[in-house]
Amino acid sequence: MIPLATALAVVRPWGAPLAPATVSVADALGCVLAAPAPAALDVPPFANSAMDGYALRSADVADAPVTLEVVGRVLAGAAPGGGVGPGQAMRIMTGAPLPTGADAVCMVERTSGGREDGSGTVVIEGRVEAGENLRGAGGDVRRGEEVLGAGTLVGATQLAALLSAGCTTVTVHPRPRVGVVSTGDELVDAGLPLGPAQIYDSNRPMLLALAAEAGGSPVDLGRSPDDVDGLTERIGAALPQVDALVLSGGVSVGDVDVVRMALDRLGGGGARWMQIAIRPAKPFSCASLRGPGGAVPVFGLPGNPVSSAVSFELLVRPVLRAMAGHRVTERARWTARAAEPMRRRPDGRLHLVRVLLEPAPEGVDGGLPGRAATGWVARPCPGQGSHQIRSMGLADGLALVPDGEGMAEGAPVEVLVTNPALIG
Repeated sequence: MIPLATALAVVRPWGAPLAPATVSVADALGCVLAAPAPAALDVPPFANSAMDGYALRSADVADAPVTLEVVGRVLAGAAPGGGVGPGQAMRIMTGAPLPTGADAVCMVERTSGGREDGSGTVVIEGRVEAGENLRGAGGDVRRGEEVLGAGTLVGATQLAALLSAGCTTVTVHPRPRVGVVSTGDELVDAGLPLGPAQIYDSNRPMLLALAAEAGGSPVDLGRSPDDVDGLTERIGAALPQVDALVLSGGVSVGDVDVVRMALDRLGGGGARWMQIAIRPAKPFSCASLRGPGGAVPVFGLPGNPVSSAVSFELLVRPVLRAMAGHRVTERARWTARAAEPMRRRPDGRLHLVRVLLEPAPEGVDGGLPGRAATGWVARPCPGQGSHQIRSMGLADGLALVPDGEGMAEGAPVEVLVTNPALIG
C-alpha cells in the first residue's frame, strides 16, 4: 500500500488550468476568470441622486432654512428638462441624473411644503453640503479600471458587477468536460425492473453530480458491461468529447476487472494501479490518454459506491478544480470533537469515517476557532460499510481517523466537510 500523499502527488500534475477562452458574461457564471475584466464604462455613467429629494445649489442653503423655487422634476431613467439656477431647486428621485447647476441633493425628509409634481416652492430646513447625497460618475469603477481580477470565481454578485460595468465578454478557464462511465454486468439504470443478481447504477449519477459540484461540465457516457472490447471502444470514442474521464468499477485485481486491459489497449502504458493506505477506497487507477485536444486524465474508481465517492473526493475533485482554475481545490477541513469513541484496529491505513456534525453542547469546546463558541462535535453515521451509500447521504463529512486504536470520546478529530449546506 502507498500513502494517500503519494497518490496525490501522482495526480496533481494533471490539474493544469485549461486554456483560457472568451465567453459571454452570462456564460461565465461558475467559471474562474483567466484575465482581469476591465470596465467598458464609468459606473455609474453619470452623476445621480442617492435619495428622493431636491437637487439644489449648496450655496443657496448655507443659511437654511430657506425657500427655493421648484422648477421641475426629474425621474430615474429620464433626462432633466433643464437646469437649476440661483434660488432654484428641482424635485429628484433616487437614481435620477443630476441637473446642471446643482451640486447637492436635500433628502425629502428635511424639506416641507414641496409638491410631487415639481412645481411651486419648497422649504429646505437645514444646511446641505456640496456633494451631499450624490453618486458621482465613476464613483464605483472608472472606465478601463479592473472590475474583477484573474482568479475570481464568477458568482451572482460578480456577474452583476461585470454587467453593470458594460462587460459583454470575459476570459475564463472553461469548466472541464468530465465524462463518466460505470462498468459492470450487474448494473441497471434507475427505474427499470431489476433482474436476478442486478442492482441499480447509483455510481454514475453520483459521479456526474459530484463532477458538476466540483465546477465541471458532466458528460454522461453511459454504462459498459464487463467487456474489454466494448469498454475500449467507449473510452476511445469519449476522448474527443472530454477533458477528463472517470470510470467506476473494474479497477481491482479480479478476473473481470477490465479497466486495466482497456487502458493498455488505448496506449495508457504509464497507467498507475495503486493500493492506497485508506479505508474505504483502497484500489485506485489513473492514466493519461492522448485525445485530439491533448492529454486526457483518466481515473479508475472502485465499484463500491462509498469507495467511489471517497476516491472522487480525495483524488479526482482537486484535479478537476485545478483544471477549472480554482484557487481552492480541496474541501474545507474542520476540527471537531468526537461525540463518541471512534474505535478501530491498526492496519496501516487512514480510516475515513462518515460523520454527522452537530453543534457542541453548551459549555463544550468544539475546537473550531472563528466559529460559534460551542463549536461542533462529530458523530459516526450508522452503517460504515463501503457498500452502504445511505450513510454517505446522511454524512456531513469524513472524519480522518489515523492508524492506531482510534479516537476517544471528546478527542479532537479532523473532518473533511462534504455537505455544502454547512459551508455555504
